[in-house]
Amino acid sequence: MTVSAQRPVRTRFAPSPTGYLHLGGARTALFSWAFARHYGGTFVLRIEDTDLERSTPKAVQAILDGMQWLALTPDEGPFYQMQRMDRYRAVIADMLAKGTAYYCYSTPEEVEAMRERARAIGAKPRYDGTWRPEPGKTLPPIPEGIRPVVRFRSPLEGVTAWDDLVKGPISFDNGELDDLVIARPDGTPTYNFCVVVDDWDMQISHVIRGDDHVNNTPRQINILRALGAEPPRYGHVPMILGPDGEKLSKRHGAVSVMEYDKLGYLPEAMVNYLARLGWSHGNDELFTREQLVEWFDPRHLSRSAAQWDPKKLNWVNAHVLRQHSPEDLAQRVAPRISRRGGNPQAADLPAIMALLRERSETLEDLAEGALLFCGPYRPACAELRAEVLDEAAVSLLRAFLVQSQAQADWSEAGLDALIKAFIKEHGVKMPKLAIPLRVAVTGQKHTPSIGAVLALLGRTTVLERLEASLKA
Repeated sequence: MTVSAQRPVRTRFAPSPTGYLHLGGARTALFSWAFARHYGGTFVLRIEDTDLERSTPKAVQAILDGMQWLALTPDEGPFYQMQRMDRYRAVIADMLAKGTAYYCYSTPEEVEAMRERARAIGAKPRYDGTWRPEPGKTLPPIPEGIRPVVRFRSPLEGVTAWDDLVKGPISFDNGELDDLVIARPDGTPTYNFCVVVDDWDMQISHVIRGDDHVNNTPRQINILRALGAEPPRYGHVPMILGPDGEKLSKRHGAVSVMEYDKLGYLPEAMVNYLARLGWSHGNDELFTREQLVEWFDPRHLSRSAAQWDPKKLNWVNAHVLRQHSPEDLAQRVAPRISRRGGNPQAADLPAIMALLRERSETLEDLAEGALLFCGPYRPACAELRAEVLDEAAVSLLRAFLVQSQAQADWSEAGLDALIKAFIKEHGVKMPKLAIPLRVAVTGQKHTPSIGAVLALLGRTTVLERLEASLKA
């Protein structure tokens, strides 16, 4: 694909604020953002809020929050369609004056009857042009009490074609296209018309969007041409499928971008993973935001639907998580620990992050693991004590307590040396000491390295818990 030097690259993301920023929308925004960044262009954010019944301030904020979390910062906007109504009405008035649009007084019931008649003879159901002005044609008398819609006078002959950035050449027979309603009876402009005027006014050069918009594209191209505007280059990306091969939906789990923030995923990982859902750069699976911008080429956008894979997302997130310093992770995880009732200041949180990050996939995993050190201590239940702390284990722990009380070096290395010498002296394997010690000191059977756990809990806490457990 070539990018015209005469036309600066300007892309846009134009969501409707009828809910949260879903994964498909986030991916579209990411591709549009990366395209603009790759070519040194401009990325525009536009809020298509003309659906007054469903568009809400809360939904607008959810979109803005999602964009901010992913760091998809627009160069211009957000622009709101409801603030541009005067502009749309002015363009419609101009089209009516030039004859590229006309008033239609057919009622919705009459239009449906036209479509039924077309279906009955095997034709494509469409408006039959009753009110379309033509040379020598006499229009019906204007009925009383009917507020007209405004229709675009679509070309009747030829084809509307474009070379799609993703799908390649696409064409539609103009004879198959309706005269699209561009303004409702109350004068409110329709979606397809507002989009066209926005793209024209904002000089959008390239549009990357979901392939559910393919059927809108010929209509939008024809309106742009009627306005004397150069249409953008269009690219339509296939949808995202769930793990079961069906269209991704709520039943597959979290589909809101911000829900993944709550679940402990890192925005860099989400950007990495979303980019690979329908785009590739060789066999590279892991890359930075900067590499994505450098490598992004629309020719490498896939024509096939991408499949959401939670395990793959976890793998990517675990990799990205390990690139963060323990100090950074501690800052990110501290609020999550607090929400669980823990105290992030109760222990050396960066050291805890360093211990846990190799075995964690999300920030939530880290927060849950950190409760071992920052949360309220819960002694082992009677069932677990009965399973692990038999007479031999208790005898071994009593001997270990005595040596621990005399241990001067309470670092992980010092404790590892103590444990190694102790099991050698008593002729037992590591699990014979480590598992009872974990249960006695943490109340859990499975923890990270026992020496590291004891060091992070601290000498006083370990000895107190060990003594209490042996008295129980």
